[in-house]
Amino acid sequence: PVVYTPTVGEACQKYGSIYRRPQGLYISLKDKGKILEVLKNWPERSIQVIVVTDGECILGLGDLGCQGMGIPVGKLSLYTALGGVRPSACLPITIDVGTNNETLLNDEFYIGLRQKRATGEEYHKLLEEFMTAVKQNYGEKVLTQFEDFANHNAFDLLEKYRDSHLVFNDDIQGTASVVLAGLLAALKVVGGTLADHTYLFLGAGEAGTGIAELIALEMSKQTGSPIEECRPKIWLMDSKGLIVASRKDSLQAFKKPWAHEHEPVATLLEAVESLKPTMLIGTSGKGGTFTKDVVEAMGALNEKPVIFALSNPTSHSECTAEQAYTWTQGRAVFASGSPFHSVELDGKVLVPGQS
Repeated sequence: PVVYTPTVGEACQKYGSIYRRPQGLYISLKDKGKILEVLKNWPERSIQVIVVTDGECILGLGDLGCQGMGIPVGKLSLYTALGGVRPSACLPITIDVGTNNETLLNDEFYIGLRQKRATGEEYHKLLEEFMTAVKQNYGEKVLTQFEDFANHNAFDLLEKYRDSHLVFNDDIQGTASVVLAGLLAALKVVGGTLADHTYLFLGAGEAGTGIAELIALEMSKQTGSPIEECRPKIWLMDSKGLIVASRKDSLQAFKKPWAHEHEPVATLLEAVESLKPTMLIGTSGKGGTFTKDVVEAMGALNEKPVIFALSNPTSHSECTAEQAYTWTQGRAVFASGSPFHSVELDGKVLVPGQS
């Protein structure tokens, strides 16, 4: 919690006014045509890991532009502290293509370009030059981690570079691996296999669809069934309600595999009552969306409801550990994205997981 969530979220929001010295490398639209030169200005030559963001989707806080640098810096602290990668081999990078955050554009301490975000061809050309320069300067083996890009760019970038560069998207793939580990651990408490359970997600962005896909992949591996047969166990909701087959034509490509046959459902409570999920997973970025009604409905349906409120930072968590435990009389198997303190209930100490 000191080097990462929730502290890092506040640090990013205030980055301009607490700025003392550069902690990473900034590449902006103004560097177009000379990104390789900019990379060569970094004093360390043998880089193993790059964490790069464009600041458009920082945690659940949205577009923080250049101030998103706190995220690559914080993530790379974890590479060192937990992964043992030497600090000099880590390179935090923020690509500054502007920001659509009016508050920052009008903030005298904002450190980035004061313009609306570049999009389309201008954006993708810059990213292409960046990815080419990374490989030229650091070789084939440098790992580039995409972090906190907005949905529309995140899926495109991963698809475009996964075959030519050593890349992964933390929000689509990194989050998914940790959450799947959490669900496998939860099975030890609630019983059954992955395929025995029904999953309902609130939130169908990078995290939601990424986790859902990895659950389906693991289910497919365990059962020997094709992944297409495993996906119908997993349901997703977005801001327009349950993702169902009748909405298929209007859905973004990454949501289409999750459009199953079902009548439209508008609210989370209705979805819980209709689908009877055993596992409820929040990736909505909106705090308080697992209301008392929803959690109590999960508790009524399940002896041990699995409730993962994963949105960051803590203020955006779908519910708190205390709420999940209190509303289910201590029966919930709970994990969150940011840490919560343990909860004492009826003389028992309940320790929430972090996933």
